[in-house]
Order: sequence, then structure tokens, then C-alpha cells
Amino acid sequence: MKKSSLPRNPSSFHLKTKSSRIQGSRYYPKRYDLDPNTRNVILDEGLVCHVAFNIDNQPFIIPTGYCRVDDTLYLHGSVGSHFFMQMAKGIPLCISVTIVDGLVLARSVFHHSMNYRSVVAFGKGRLVDSDEERWLAAEKFTEHVIPGRWAEARQPSASDMKKTMFIAVEIEEASVKLRDGGVGDDPEDMDLDVWAGVLPLQIMPFEPMSDESGKPGLAVPAYVHDYNRSFF
Repeated sequence: MKKSSLPRNPSSFHLKTKSSRIQGSRYYPKRYDLDPNTRNVILDEGLVCHVAFNIDNQPFIIPTGYCRVDDTLYLHGSVGSHFFMQMAKGIPLCISVTIVDGLVLARSVFHHSMNYRSVVAFGKGRLVDSDEERWLAAEKFTEHVIPGRWAEARQPSASDMKKTMFIAVEIEEASVKLRDGGVGDDPEDMDLDVWAGVLPLQIMPFEPMSDESGKPGLAVPAYVHDYNRSFF
């Protein structure tokens, strides 16, 4: 696992306002990062977000795809989705993205941990209704998942777009939390006959499996063969 080169401020921790939804941790302030670039790198590397919201005092959380354009997150779903129709009304949303970079295996069970990078963002849902922004969201979403695909694959038809809903969420506040360290054992456990260390984890593609039901003999594109979600 490569050491992160993201800009860090190990002592960063604050509440944006007295009513801020970002509460952080007074026990681990060094794990919070206020640099917007750190937030953006994590969001650009992630594939799936979890969107939390409240309807009639019932909390919900759903996984969905997303992409980022500047300080706006775009969520992609079906026009028939009940949850997306609720988000289109402008309700407050909480969006979380987490990337696990490694398992930290200590000599004691108590000190086991994970290396990770995470973003929790707050904003309100907005239905994307202009054709220009809808096409922007469709392209950026596709390129977020696999760069290079938009230019090669058939782009959405008018019928495709009618079946698709995009929700825009301007990021009002965001909390970035991460851990990228090693093992932290108690001194009395250092002589135990127990292996300790970090097991790095990363999203890695396997060999592409071609769909042979269409035109045969097409070469695997370079952007598929060389696919890599590590942005640092």
C-alpha cells in the first residue's frame, strides 16, 4: 500500500459554527483534515456513497452511485425511485463515503484497527431539471466510474434520459477523517508470540471478461485493461 501524499493537518479539528453538524472527536483530533483537496481526492476515488435522510421521523440510508463536480455531488437513480423522489423535494441529506486502506493487526484484540479515509458531507437535495446539467451529470457520472467510457459507449438516448433522475447536492459542510498509521500496542504486549502489522487493502481489477453475445473479436480497451481507482 502506498503512503498517502494527501495534504494533512494532523492537529485539525474545529466546529464550523456553534450549530455545526460536524462534531468530530476530542479523543482523536489528529484524524480530522480540513483541507478541501483531501475531501475531493477521497470523493473522487470512492465508487459508492451512502445517503441518509429522514422522512416522517423514520430514518433511512441507501447506497448509490455518485460523482463530484467542484463542490457538488450528483446522485444517479431511477425516476421511479421513491427515495429519489423524496430527495428531489429539497430535504436535508447526509452523504458518507469510506475507503478502507488496510487492516491493522495488533498483538492484542483491543488495539486492532483499520486504516481508512472517509468523508461525511451535508447538503440538501435538488432535482437536476435542465438538459444541460443533466447531460453534464450523466457524463461526469460515467467518467467517475470508469474514465474513457463516455467517449466510446453509446451515449444516452432521449428515452434513456427520461428514465434517469439526477439529484444535485451542494456540499454545505463536510468532515474528513482518516487513519494511516501502524500498530499501537501496549508495552507489556510487545514480547507476545503474536504477529502484528498492517494488511494493505485496495480495489484491484481482475482480468476483464468479455461479453460475447454481441459483435465478436473486439479488443479490451486500454482504459478497462489498465483500470485503477488509486488516486494518490
